[in-house]
Amino acid sequence: MQFNKKLFRNLNLYIPITVILLIVIGMFAISSAVELNKVGSSGSIFLKKQIIAAVLGIITAIIIQFIDYRIFKEYAQLIFGSMVIVLVMTHLYGANVSGGRRWLDIGFVNIQPSELAKIVLILVLATILDQKKELNSLKDLILPFGYFLVPFLLIVFENDLGTALVLLVIFVVMLYVAGANKKFMYVFFGGGFLSVIGLITSHVIFGTPLPFLKEYQLNRLIAFVNPSIDPQGIGYNIIQSKIALGSGRLTGKGLFAGTQNQLNFLPAKHTDFIFSVIGEEFGFIGVLIVLVLFLLLFWQLFNIAFQAKDQYGKLVVTGIIAMFFFHVVENIGMTMGVMPITGIPLPFISYGGTSMVTSIVAIGLALNVNIRKKKLQF
Repeated sequence: MQFNKKLFRNLNLYIPITVILLIVIGMFAISSAVELNKVGSSGSIFLKKQIIAAVLGIITAIIIQFIDYRIFKEYAQLIFGSMVIVLVMTHLYGANVSGGRRWLDIGFVNIQPSELAKIVLILVLATILDQKKELNSLKDLILPFGYFLVPFLLIVFENDLGTALVLLVIFVVMLYVAGANKKFMYVFFGGGFLSVIGLITSHVIFGTPLPFLKEYQLNRLIAFVNPSIDPQGIGYNIIQSKIALGSGRLTGKGLFAGTQNQLNFLPAKHTDFIFSVIGEEFGFIGVLIVLVLFLLLFWQLFNIAFQAKDQYGKLVVTGIIAMFFFHVVENIGMTMGVMPITGIPLPFISYGGTSMVTSIVAIGLALNVNIRKKKLQF
């Protein structure tokens, strides 16, 4: 479809501006986390890779604007099949890092396919749910549940429980917005959640085996409940993160001046706990700016979903909102000790090339729906 320049009249400029500000804040935080201020530091390679990922994501998002988002409906099956093949290849041939086989070497770069799977699931679920006239019975939900379950299980087998939970949140939220039977969803998902809690409780009290959780994943849950039970072991990450956040006070200690960060007490400081770096070095003001920017982003994305001209576009943006919302709440929550540690990144801010590209592409898709929300005004 030929691109019409008048489409840009509908462009919501608040979103790209907000995203760029978040990326810039992330670059500063990563610079401090990888200790660029120290002589002989090799941390510059991390910053360079993050900049390259951001540029690649922005270029891809711009290219997406020249394609009507509805074209993805026509290739949903091909996109889904390709994703499944890549996830299987990752499970068989991927690099094993931190107890999980999540990275796939494609020659010139390593990618994390589970990150890309989030976008694919959103596009495919939006296609399936848009085609469904009713979602009132179990039979109506079998097909969308199958499309969710395949990547979910493949990612669980990679020991990437955090990303698997993101897929679950995307699935539940998109089902809800698509009009699925609310009572059935409460019983099915609510019952499933209570069952998991019951199994974990049974394990803690009676030692009942938990086949779906690795030992380190269970330790994270134990540390979440009571980090002081092993302050030098499983509770160390949460304790150090809370110390870093609290020590920043109102204005922070300054860039490159955070003690928990610079003295390497803070773990995974350029990835999982980048928010703690921001809290320590930029203080409450820095944290507040980040939160306000995310709130502004969510507000504008909600507006796009509300104004979308079709159900498919609405569902795509809804899935993107669900993805970002869970990432932000879980990542920030785990640094504060109010959510269990899962290892999922803070969008646009945490170091991670595949995560950065995926997040910017998601924004590109939302903007694509945004600029095509109405008939062109001449």
